[in-house]
Amino acid sequence: MPIKIPVELPAFKVLSSENIFVMNMERAKTQDIRPLKIAIVNLMPKKIQAENELLRYLSNTPIQVEVKLIQTKSYTSQNTSLLHLKKFYNYFDDIKGEKFDGLIITGAPVEQMNFDEVLYWDELKEIMEWSKENVFSTLHICWGAQAALYYHYGIEKYPLKEKMFGVFPHWVNNPNADITRGLDDIFYAPHSRHTEVKREDIEKVEGLEILSESEDAGVFIVATKERRQIFITGHLEYDRNTLRDEYLRDIEKGLKINVPKNYFPNDNSDCTPMVRWRGSANIVFGNWLNYCVYQNTPFNINDIKNMTLI
Repeated sequence: MPIKIPVELPAFKVLSSENIFVMNMERAKTQDIRPLKIAIVNLMPKKIQAENELLRYLSNTPIQVEVKLIQTKSYTSQNTSLLHLKKFYNYFDDIKGEKFDGLIITGAPVEQMNFDEVLYWDELKEIMEWSKENVFSTLHICWGAQAALYYHYGIEKYPLKEKMFGVFPHWVNNPNADITRGLDDIFYAPHSRHTEVKREDIEKVEGLEILSESEDAGVFIVATKERRQIFITGHLEYDRNTLRDEYLRDIEKGLKINVPKNYFPNDNSDCTPMVRWRGSANIVFGNWLNYCVYQNTPFNINDIKNMTLI
């Protein structure tokens, strides 16, 4: 079913070329249904790439999805044109009076910093607090997951000896859980981070459930029991070449970086990377939209205010 985005957004052309059903705003207005309202707080440096990646998977839903892109006011991206940001993005102040069925908070390349050292930390705290009464279900990705686990539950992040970088096998702890339903016994997902959260810290918090883990990458998917908060420590949304681009970027900067594991054939960075996670990404994003958002969010979106999260 369609995802509802402006025809001028770069993702419209990209997704249309992949035969993904995207609908322009004018056509969407003629359909007499309430779309899911999803906001994306895009903290990634390459915002257009992140848009393409996330919108690809948000198209996998039974009804229209209306997306609003959010940028931080306290920090302006240096890797995305100001014209693009001005045309397609909102500030939090612009949308905080609205209700949303779903919210996505992306990762960001700041995990080696203390949370309170991040320029937009105070702004992100305000967004996370606001989400408790104004969003039905929030999906946090990578650093966004670590930030939310720390803000909501005081769960710390810990530095790794070396970057968790590559595509790793994972298993599902509860095959009947809604967010992981349909995943293979062993499935793959990309990771790109310098820090981790630990199982023993999460297990101390009543109401949190570890749904998926990896022997190599550790805790992967965590959720509250009512699925109002989802935390994913990796990057299921990544495209084929995203890890490659990060690897080449770090090489060009002269940083010490290993070849991403289980990614290039024979670890040869001249080869085309292997995609092992696309099916799993479709399942997880589809499950979130279907089971955690669509089937449970109130039809009258204003009723979310009476369903305080924490």
